[in-house]
Amino acid sequence: MSRRDIYYWKCDRPAAFHGSKVGGQADEKIEPQLGDELRRHFGTQEVTLKPGAGRGNHRTWNADVAGRAMFVRVENGPEGDGHLALESEVLDRVRSIGVPTPRVWGCDASRQRVAFAWQALERIAAPDLNHWFKRGELEVPKIAFEIGAAVGKWQEIGLSGFGVLDEGLSGYHESYRDYFQLRLGEHLAFLVGHGFLNRQQGEEMVSAIEEHDSLLALERGCLVHKDLALWNILGSEGRIEAFIDFDDVISGDAMDDLSLLGCFHDAAFVGAALEGYQSERGLPEEWRRRFWLHLLRNMIVKAVIRLGSGFFDCDDGHFLISGGSSGREFREFTQQRLFKALQCLRENADIGVL
Repeated sequence: MSRRDIYYWKCDRPAAFHGSKVGGQADEKIEPQLGDELRRHFGTQEVTLKPGAGRGNHRTWNADVAGRAMFVRVENGPEGDGHLALESEVLDRVRSIGVPTPRVWGCDASRQRVAFAWQALERIAAPDLNHWFKRGELEVPKIAFEIGAAVGKWQEIGLSGFGVLDEGLSGYHESYRDYFQLRLGEHLAFLVGHGFLNRQQGEEMVSAIEEHDSLLALERGCLVHKDLALWNILGSEGRIEAFIDFDDVISGDAMDDLSLLGCFHDAAFVGAALEGYQSERGLPEEWRRRFWLHLLRNMIVKAVIRLGSGFFDCDDGHFLISGGSSGREFREFTQQRLFKALQCLRENADIGVL
């Protein structure tokens, strides 16, 4: 299927929240079929599979294939989407410019033999950085700086078009404004309809975005990870080993990925990331307003996903919720960060108020 009408896959796909809802069950039929596919693809009978610890909307397994350690992701949604093949190309392209990503050992998104797409990646022997962050052991200034520098590097990859990429690595949309506005009304209606926002708050967000419409007049897009977060970066307390999960990659705005860090972190973290970014390239014009505008748009989407997937009903065992916190507190944080983005966009506020 085409992703032309998708702003963000997890909440806009026809099977919305597939694989990300709390309490979802793995399909027991997949594992034996996956094992057979790996044996066929790699030409060996030496394949073992164990359930993986992936936290996204893909099924995951740790595989040993003829002595080679792999991490296998499966997309088994009813849409029949083949986007994993595109993401495999992006991983290779990002790694080619000096940003560490896992090597892709194999991928088949054709669904010709089985009803799912699969991707076999280099298995990196390191946890995600959120593991260290939740334990209070992450070297935040150093890591945040390196994240910002990586964003600056992968923005070297210029892309044609805007928004979600097609099979030729071009955005589906002719203007960035068209992509940015995509499904905005539906996202806000969902939040209002479920009592997360009231109608006036939703209208204020639409109005603020319309007031800053000129910021969306991009001449050219750059590569945007679009799901940049500590659980999508592998490494130790003070070293990044790999950036992962470019499945939501788009052609977009230079401030989008940095604003995603603002969805989770404070001014010190974002400030260090901005310093890292500037070690690779200069900040664009109107960078502060563009940061706040994209933080607002990303927080609207984050709220939809968190609400629709039931994350606000979880405890701190969920990877998104800080140690000692509750789902109720996570809901309050999400609302506060959303309103903060709106206020700071209007005021063109300093990043230090985050």
